Amino acid sequence: MLRPITLALGLALAAPAVAQMPASLPAGPRVPIVAVTQPLPTQPQYTRVDVPYLREMMASRTGGRIEVNLSTHAERNLGGAEIVRLVRSGQADIGGGTLTTLSGDVPILDGIDLAGLAPDMAVARQIAEAVMPVANRDLERFGARLVLIYPFPAQVLFCRQPFTSLADLRGRRIRTFGNSLVDMVGAIGGQPVSIGFPEVYSALERGVVDCAITGTGSGASARWPEVSTHISDLPLSWAVAGYLVNVAWWNRLDPQVRAFLEGTFREMQDKLWELGAAATRDGIDCNIGRAELCRIHNVAARPMTEVAATAADRTQVRQIFEQTVLPGWVRRCGARCGEIYNQVIAPLSGIRFGG
Repeated sequence: MLRPITLALGLALAAPAVAQMPASLPAGPRVPIVAVTQPLPTQPQYTRVDVPYLREMMASRTGGRIEVNLSTHAERNLGGAEIVRLVRSGQADIGGGTLTTLSGDVPILDGIDLAGLAPDMAVARQIAEAVMPVANRDLERFGARLVLIYPFPAQVLFCRQPFTSLADLRGRRIRTFGNSLVDMVGAIGGQPVSIGFPEVYSALERGVVDCAITGTGSGASARWPEVSTHISDLPLSWAVAGYLVNVAWWNRLDPQVRAFLEGTFREMQDKLWELGAAATRDGIDCNIGRAELCRIHNVAARPMTEVAATAADRTQVRQIFEQTVLPGWVRRCGARCGEIYNQVIAPLSGIRFGG
């Protein structure tokens, strides 16, 4: 599922693409915007989409009327979980974060990207866009709403020792994040270990964990091939993320400004989904040393071995989602979440809660 990323798409994402920006905005009062979007300034989502669209093109296409003060979590000393509160308080007009991270305030957000829910990125997008209006009803109680939703590269396993299937992971200590991945790893027979992303490199290096889950490209950027040997191509989740706006600020905007921003967000959303797909395969190719196909991340100096998922692995992930992950999420989130899942997500996932 992850292999056929076309050459044309790879080349299109080799440099920022901004030719399809929405129509120019008529002259009017200046609109300053504070946006805090990605965790790190080195991420492709930031350098290839956010910077060209929000920082560079926004001002030029609006004659300087809209000017975005753009920064990352790292530059603001944020961990990511504070984004809903940052936007709600008005300290940022636009804030971005992974939905799993933001779900502490709004539990329904976790249901968009449960481990094992979406076997491929096309289904992940259908689910994300279907749940977005429902999630916004909950978010608006916090004075925020989602205006854009997108994935990071597929979240996969990196391991220090060889493995050929999920069955080989029984007993291994595996770094996870988010409750549903904890449930998934536990059901596989692994031992979930919670470690912050910056500490994972040293944890793998010292053998504190045997394996770790992150995006294919994130692992490449963090030099995980130096401390791990095998990488799976099986997506366990997609680290779906979103951009929130402060509702009071959003509603006060000139309707023409709001329409211009909506058009910009729609185009950014398409670019970010394209990037998520391309970066998924690119991350694997870079990690396994396939230099001719490595265009977004850096090729590994010590190439890893790719582990292709078996049909049995895919079946097992689906069964664990149905029997363990989904019931666990509903217990944490409440009966209403189970009802929403059956109404909105089950027709897309093909699995109903409660049979």
